[in-house]
Amino acid sequence: MLVYFQITEGFDQSVISFVANNDDNPALDITMQIITESGDTIWMLGFGILMLLVKKTRRIGITLMILIVLSTLLTGYIKCGVDRDRPDFEYVGTPFPVEISHDTFALFCEGGYNASYPSGHAARAIIFGIVLGYALSERFPRGCYLLLLYPLLVSISRVYVLQHFPMDVIGGTVLGIMLAGVMAKRTKLYKIFEKSKT
Repeated sequence: MLVYFQITEGFDQSVISFVANNDDNPALDITMQIITESGDTIWMLGFGILMLLVKKTRRIGITLMILIVLSTLLTGYIKCGVDRDRPDFEYVGTPFPVEISHDTFALFCEGGYNASYPSGHAARAIIFGIVLGYALSERFPRGCYLLLLYPLLVSISRVYVLQHFPMDVIGGTVLGIMLAGVMAKRTKLYKIFEKSKT
């Protein structure tokens, strides 16, 4: 509602204007573009397929793939409903060999690909962090929280490469948390490595 009724528009525009005027660090530019591309659907599904190939991690792979497809479609349809334009700034940072991906599509819905709210990359990244963290929580009760750094970096990178406003990545993160939280608990991923414990 905050985004739909443009209540946060001033905040979003001020942050994106600041970022657009301070993107002149070549090393940071390349780093942010690599991070942002890692949250693309293709790479996430590829990782899920790798998990499927190993018997012990098959449940993680299935869970990841279901959630990645579901979140990608869901964010696409929400984008169509909210219909918020992406930031009106051209990214002029250090060139990257791969074109920066927009991130989401929706079947039978025009405009979802070019819309901004919510961020599909942020939703997928938090799903990735929660699902893997939950699976490793029994074996690495403290270290598993480090996986949450990944969605944070992806969210920051989406704003840095001027693909999303801050509220877009916040909305995507909230959506991802809801989807992953329910699925990870229902599939009991925390029990996946129980037999390996010494």
